[in-house]
Amino acid sequence: MLNDAETLRYSRHLLLENVGETGQLKLKQAKVLIMGMGGLGAPAAMYLAAAGVGSLVLADFDQLDVTNLQRQICYDTEQVGQAKVDAAKARLTAINDQIRIRVINKKMEQSQLAMEVGLADIVLDCTDNLASRHLISQVCCQTKTPLIVGAGIRLEGQLMMFDFSQPDSACYHCLFPSTEEQALNCSNSGVLGPIVGTIGSLQALEAIKYIVGLPSGIKNQLKLFDGLSLNWQSFAIKRDPACPVCSQHGECSA
Repeated sequence: MLNDAETLRYSRHLLLENVGETGQLKLKQAKVLIMGMGGLGAPAAMYLAAAGVGSLVLADFDQLDVTNLQRQICYDTEQVGQAKVDAAKARLTAINDQIRIRVINKKMEQSQLAMEVGLADIVLDCTDNLASRHLISQVCCQTKTPLIVGAGIRLEGQLMMFDFSQPDSACYHCLFPSTEEQALNCSNSGVLGPIVGTIGSLQALEAIKYIVGLPSGIKNQLKLFDGLSLNWQSFAIKRDPACPVCSQHGECSA
């Protein structure tokens, strides 16, 4: 049951037929792991905290730099130099002190990552490098944990979801089989702040929809966002029968 304070706080959710008290209780009982607390993770975490997700785990090993403030809206100038996860926890607690927030301020080895992913109901990949995305997808596939992936650079964004609880799900490797790191990133190519804000907010939206039981509009799809035209393109992500991650004997493999 929701207490009186929660009923008041989440009253606008309770008015929604697709959420209501049942959905809000699901949010209260849910655990979400956010990998990366940068331009994507910052807005995603803020919306999930505000929505009443009962347990958030924030994983990042970076410190806040002044150049982050142009897009990572969870933070302020006085927090420059602090660990991002600690600064984010302070901000999210100020937004909603009725939820639990745990931080992981280090780069996780695969064994610890597998444990954390296995404890989560859903994972948000808000990282900014190819190697991390491949590893997170592989671990989520192994633990059958749904994964929402976002990316943004310049004026372009990407959004996709892999529901590894379903046996026919594709994976990140099916879409991007090469693990060779791309030369382009925010540090050398730039990014307009609202681009990652848009994608991170949509990652939060899809996570909330999954938790309350609403259908996803991005499952096994690659959504490409053009910030200049505000147009979206959609591409189906087909499971690769030869994928070494998700297609060996129909099971997820290392």
